[in-house]
Amino acid sequence: MRIAVPNKGRLHDPAMELLESAGLHAVDGADRKLYADTVDPDVTLLFARAADIPEYVSDGAADVGITGLDQVREADPGNVEEMLDLEFGRCRLVLAAPEDGDIQSVADVAGKTVATEFPHVAEQYFAEQDVETDIVEVSGATELTPHVEMADAIIDITSTGTTLKVNSLAVVDEVLSSSVYLFARDDVADDEKVQQVVMALQSVLSADGKRYLMMNAPEERLAEVRDVIPGLGGPTVMNVESKDGGEKDGTVAVHAVVNERDVFETINELKSVGASGILVTEIERLVE
Repeated sequence: MRIAVPNKGRLHDPAMELLESAGLHAVDGADRKLYADTVDPDVTLLFARAADIPEYVSDGAADVGITGLDQVREADPGNVEEMLDLEFGRCRLVLAAPEDGDIQSVADVAGKTVATEFPHVAEQYFAEQDVETDIVEVSGATELTPHVEMADAIIDITSTGTTLKVNSLAVVDEVLSSSVYLFARDDVADDEKVQQVVMALQSVLSADGKRYLMMNAPEERLAEVRDVIPGLGGPTVMNVESKDGGEKDGTVAVHAVVNERDVFETINELKSVGASGILVTEIERLVE
């Protein structure tokens, strides 16, 4: 199986880090290479431009791809399935116009010109809005087009909105909320290896922001301990053995997964109900 990954830019490093956290380490590095093997002999990485990855997957050059949802929707290959939101590279595709202009709503764009690097997404968006416009495709510096009279408005990517403000543009409407996705060609989406990759990546995402708590607690206060732990399900409770191999009277071991933001308060409350030997560790992967 071949996974297409962005070859550079802001998406490359997070994508590689996520794959490595999932256990798919690249072999012999990946710098300046078109392909890289992984520790799984059945999985190879293909490095390509983020915008080209949907086409690579659609045409069979790769089976699975990692790129922005905006790129997938723009390519609209028709034979790929969105498998998993990888939760990085978040941005918005927005309709924007000059702050001091007369475009204040989507309806105001009717009969006007809109510049964008995403003509297919723009065409679908305006069709859904039942608004007719003249769409002009540009390859960069989209935010400048209203100021040089190439367009009345734009559809462009924004993360913080800073570039729009610098160019005196205001958001009129959100066209698409995007992040990086794992997607697969529909004829291989259900293959065992593809599903294994989905599960591996999901386990890394599930572990993000979680911590593993281990502690000893008096058995008679176990109900209070359970009430304290804001877990993702009931805690695991085990008997504690004494030094001579028998059960340690009145003490049980409690293990639980909790949200990182709850750890500080939870530890204090656990101490108040008699828990001791509390250990907090990070979780690399969590298969639910």
